[in-house]
Amino acid sequence: MLQDATILFQIAGVGIIVAMIHSILKQMGKEEIAQAVTLTGFIIVLFIVLYRLADLFQEIKSVFLYQG
Repeated sequence: MLQDATILFQIAGVGIIVAMIHSILKQMGKEEIAQAVTLTGFIIVLFIVLYRLADLFQEIKSVFLYQG
């Protein structure tokens, strides 16, 4: 359960930071950089999710292919 909360807090933290930076850059008139920051944040979250998904598949593989 603790691991589940950790990934949610990581994703939420990245989202909050990206949203703040995006808002600041957009107010400064730098929409292109703001979009790049948003895209970068999305890619970071995607890598976090893919890493956890790979762990899940490895765990499923170890359960079904138990060689004990």
